[in-house]
Amino acid sequence: MTARVAMTTLVVDDYDRAIAFYRDALGLALLADADMGGGKRWVVVSGPAGGRLLLARAVDEAQRAAIGRQAGGRVGFFMETDDFAADHARFMAHGVRFREAPRHEAYGTVAVFEDPFGNLWDLIEPKD
Repeated sequence: MTARVAMTTLVVDDYDRAIAFYRDALGLALLADADMGGGKRWVVVSGPAGGRLLLARAVDEAQRAAIGRQAGGRVGFFMETDDFAADHARFMAHGVRFREAPRHEAYGTVAVFEDPFGNLWDLIEPKD
């Protein structure tokens, strides 16, 4: 059997605000934005090298409580790059809030940033 994780759901409070951040600030491609009726949309973004996020608007109190805390306050999402300096600078120019200065670890160059919903991400340039 060949299996892969195809997509991850990210609970957000507003579709358009999420699209603006992930597409405009991070440079992900908007693959789908379909009206599902009743205010629900099927919104998918993807990086140029793969990895897809389904941006799902919270519809009840339990889902709203999960916004920004889907990983319990830990870094829950990881974006790899082959040019850390360029992507870090581009993200900063688009107002992305980094929680720390870039640091060099055994596995590569990394810095934690926060999306507008409170989720923590690592921007990583892995070592070869």
